[in-house]
Amino acid sequence: MTATTDYSALDAWIDQHFDEEVAFLQALVRVPTDTPPGNNAPHAERTAELLAPMGFEVERHAVPQAEVQAYGMQSITNLIVRRPYGPAGSGRTVALNAHGDVVPPGEGWTHDPYGAEIVDGKMYGRATAVSKGDFASFTFAVRALEAVARPTQGAVELHFTYDEEFGGLLGPGWLLKHGLTRPDLLLAAGFSYEVVTAHNGCLQMEVTVHGKMAHAAVPDTGVDALQGAVHILNALYALNTENRKLRSKVAGITHPYLNVGRIEGGTNTNVVPGKVTVQAGPPHDPRGERGRGRGCDPRLHRHSGRRMPGHHGGHPPPAAGPRHDAAGGQPATGGSPAKARWRGVWPSAAGRRHAAVHRRAPVCGAGHSRRDLRRRAAHRARIACQARRRAA
Repeated sequence: MTATTDYSALDAWIDQHFDEEVAFLQALVRVPTDTPPGNNAPHAERTAELLAPMGFEVERHAVPQAEVQAYGMQSITNLIVRRPYGPAGSGRTVALNAHGDVVPPGEGWTHDPYGAEIVDGKMYGRATAVSKGDFASFTFAVRALEAVARPTQGAVELHFTYDEEFGGLLGPGWLLKHGLTRPDLLLAAGFSYEVVTAHNGCLQMEVTVHGKMAHAAVPDTGVDALQGAVHILNALYALNTENRKLRSKVAGITHPYLNVGRIEGGTNTNVVPGKVTVQAGPPHDPRGERGRGRGCDPRLHRHSGRRMPGHHGGHPPPAAGPRHDAAGGQPATGGSPAKARWRGVWPSAAGRRHAAVHRRAPVCGAGHSRRDLRRRAAHRARIACQARRRAA
């Protein structure tokens, strides 16, 4: 790799092999990796099968089933492809990391999310953009690097992991924890075509409101957990007004944001809800202060396992202002007040990230164009060349 690398030759190689890259991505998209439930080992096996004819020797690192199930998923096998270009110690190792797990596709698709159909130059399918598209662009970037630049020192590694949506602890984190890889530099998945220097940390939490089930014909005999959850939600959303006033000292980060992404509870329309669970992503204070419960608002700490103030007569609880307690509600008349418990899901931003810059995109893969895919592969081949030159 020299400073005078002809990047047009890399572009030409990508163009010549582009149909092969598209077919590779289609095969990846057609194996679902919805997380939850997180049964991702079959996709890892399929990926390894597709890489083998390209001359890539794939290491399969299966996470023990007990760890995976305790984590809330079903199966994880992380993959490593090592490409040394010289004697050990001849240069630094550059890792390219992408994740195969994705959130479920949801509703509203006009094409099969696992069909990988190409219509008018666009591929439709779950994870065509994030992050199975990165599997393809990283793979073909390395092939272009080796075919055109022919590096003679250092190494490149492909890390295809299967725990990003749940936090990374059993993906990149697990590989690092067990000493399976020690890269000097890392390029993470993303599609901004720019260098990322900073990112908000993140914590996730789960709040469970416990009430008492009862038939809706006699609501006085129950305690409505849903109305208690409404009070909590109002308080959580009110925090975002305060969050906008916070400013990070890290360039590129503005203010944190709290997102409630999942609510689950109740049994039927004629039953007073006895239990409601809310999952949210409260961010770290961007100023780095640890006095806010590692990213969780102290008002939630105050109500861990405590009884909440009651609201009678079936009326919804009043909206909570920014300084109200983040819990409340005895929506059904009579009975005991509902109780709320919360638990942190991820202990720290460092624990979630380990070696990867993390980006979330709520809608991914609905119409990823061939032009974009070609652009990404060529762009990453150039970056890989530049990284190899700097690592030398």
